[in-house]
Amino acid sequence: MATSKEYGFGEYEFPRGWFMVAEAAKVTKVPLSIRFFGNDMVLYRGDSGRVVMLNAYCPHMGTHLGRNTTSFVVRDGCHVEGDSIRCPYHAWRFGPDGICNEIPYFETIPLTAKVRSWQVVEAQGAIYVWHDPEGLGPEYDPPAIPEWDDPTWVRWKITDLGTMKTHSVEFLDNMADFAHLGPIHGHPSIRFENEIRGHMVWQRNSVYPKNASPDVPFMTTNTHYVGPGLLTSRSKDTKGGGMIERIAHTPEDDGVSHIWHAIMIKSPHGVPTSEEAEQLSSMAESFKAGFVQDFEIWQNKEPCLQPKQLPTDGNFLKVRQWYRQFYFPRAKAAGLLAGVEGIYTVRGAPGLPLNSAHLDGLRDPDTVKYCPS
Repeated sequence: MATSKEYGFGEYEFPRGWFMVAEAAKVTKVPLSIRFFGNDMVLYRGDSGRVVMLNAYCPHMGTHLGRNTTSFVVRDGCHVEGDSIRCPYHAWRFGPDGICNEIPYFETIPLTAKVRSWQVVEAQGAIYVWHDPEGLGPEYDPPAIPEWDDPTWVRWKITDLGTMKTHSVEFLDNMADFAHLGPIHGHPSIRFENEIRGHMVWQRNSVYPKNASPDVPFMTTNTHYVGPGLLTSRSKDTKGGGMIERIAHTPEDDGVSHIWHAIMIKSPHGVPTSEEAEQLSSMAESFKAGFVQDFEIWQNKEPCLQPKQLPTDGNFLKVRQWYRQFYFPRAKAAGLLAGVEGIYTVRGAPGLPLNSAHLDGLRDPDTVKYCPS
C-alpha cells in the first residue's frame, strides 16, 4: 500500500470528484455505517425516499449515529424519523442537512449541534457522492447512461468487490496500458489511442481474438473516466452486440480503495422476454471474468510509484498527469493540464479515426462533452 503523498500527486490526500458509495438497493431506513475519504459516515433512506449521507459521530458526546441495535431509539423504530436520524445515545435528531433539529429534553439547540452533510445523487442503481477538499460544489455531473431507460438493454446487477489495499491510480493505469491487452485478456489490440480533455480521459481500442488474424477487429471499445473514480466502457462487436461496463472505485483511506463492477447488455431482438433477460444477465456475469483478470493483478502487486514507461507500453505518464489535477485546488487544474490535453497513440498501434465505422453506436453525451460546463 502507498499513499497519495508517496505517489507525489498533489496537495490533498483524496481527490476531487463524484464517487460511488453504495448500491442503491442496500440503502434503507436501517442506516449503513460506511467509511470513505478517511471519514466514518452514516447512509440511510428517509421516509420520503431521500438518500441522506452524514458524518457519523454526534457532536454531543461522539456517539456513532448508525452503529447500534440495542438502544430503545432503535428498538422503538424512531432511529430514522422522517428524513432525519436520531442519535441512539440521547436521541438528538439531525436533519438531512446535518443540523440538529430536536433535543427531546432541552429547548435551545446549540449552534454547534451539527454534522457534515454530503451531496449525494441516486442514479443507475447506485449512490454517488461529491467529494471536494475545498468544500466547493460539483463542477460536472456524474456520468450519464442514457441506455438505462431503454427497455432493449438488460440493466446491470452491481457486484460489490469490497476493499483493496491499493491506491486508485493503479486501476487508472489500465486506461493507458496498451501492452497488457494480449497477455492478460487474450485480445491483442489493432488500434489504440488515449484522449485527454478537462475532467475526462478516454481509451479507444479495437481488439482481435488471441491466435486469430488481426485483419478484422473482434470488438471495439470506447472507455472513459468522468473524474477520477467512475469508469464507463461501451463495447460493440462485429455481430452488432453491445455492452456497457461500469467500474467504480472510491478511497476509503489514503491508499485503500473500495471497488464495484457492473455490466449491461443489449438484446439483439428488441425488448427481451423475461427468459432472454435472464440469459443476458447470466452472460453479463460471465463477461466479468475479464475484469477479474485485472483484479487479480492489482491484488498481488506492489505500488508502482514511477512507471518505467516504454514507447510501446502506452501513455502512463500523460494519464497520471491528468489524474493529478484532482489532488490540487481546481484553480490549478488548467495549469496541470497544459501540454497534456490531446489525442495520443502508441508506437505500433494507430489510433481510431474519429469517423471510424467501428465507433458507430459508441458515442454518447459524455464522450463529446470534452470540457466542464
